[in-house]
Amino acid sequence: MQHDNPARSRSGLALPARAVPGDRDFDRGVRGIRTSFVGAVAATLLGLTIPLAAEGAQEEGPPPGFVALFNGRDFAGWKVPEGDGGHWKILDGVIDYDAESEAKGDKSLWSERAYGDHVLMVDWRIKAAPYINRGIPYILPDGTHARDIHGAEMRLALPDADSGVYVRGSDNHQINIWCWPIGSGEIYGIRTNPKTPPELRAAATPRTQADKSIGQWNRFEITARGKTLKVVLNGKTVLPEAEFPDLPTSGRIALQHHGLKRGGVWVGPPSLLQYKNIHIKELDKPKE
Repeated sequence: MQHDNPARSRSGLALPARAVPGDRDFDRGVRGIRTSFVGAVAATLLGLTIPLAAEGAQEEGPPPGFVALFNGRDFAGWKVPEGDGGHWKILDGVIDYDAESEAKGDKSLWSERAYGDHVLMVDWRIKAAPYINRGIPYILPDGTHARDIHGAEMRLALPDADSGVYVRGSDNHQINIWCWPIGSGEIYGIRTNPKTPPELRAAATPRTQADKSIGQWNRFEITARGKTLKVVLNGKTVLPEAEFPDLPTSGRIALQHHGLKRGGVWVGPPSLLQYKNIHIKELDKPKE
């Protein structure tokens, strides 16, 4: 994206250089911003109203070399949080979560088994994004946050939901699922750690935004091999294979809980998600 002296609207979008009110280029730029904004809002609202009950609920068989981690019927192979109260449930053949687990401790859903080197495939979709997050940063390709001419971080207010997949039991190596413009697939715990070296921060930042609209199914393919991670989302490589020195050698997989209500109102982005077609292939360790 170009940053050479753009005239900017209050929305943060670029207007034609040297454009002024009353100028034809300026008016055209304003109309374009209005059209884009209205289109984005309409798309968001459409995503929020898509019927979710039965669409695409059919469970696929695992691809060659993979085994199913979810059978579409029950939580065999998974550990539901103690005291959950039925908030993690099976609905029409998919794992459904309303982000309101009553568990006193950890509220995420964990696999019973630990895994070392593996390829994990998981389909997921965000059911709704009722929380307006007013602090979403504009993330640059190197993983840092864009700033305006005065040095203040540029922030966006957008509908948001939040979850992720823990790799090898590590919340620090969670592969994010959310509504941020940077896209799902980033490793938030690495990217936002102030001690992370610049090259590692860039490696934890998605190369492209590959998410589908709210309410539509997405597919992660996450490869953990040695100390490396690679993330493919909807057929696009969002994180090319890179080494993360602190990645554990083995651990369980988790589908993350996120969100909190106070007085019946969300005070953070909730993990209002569904999951299906969860398959894993364990990889042979490289010969020494």
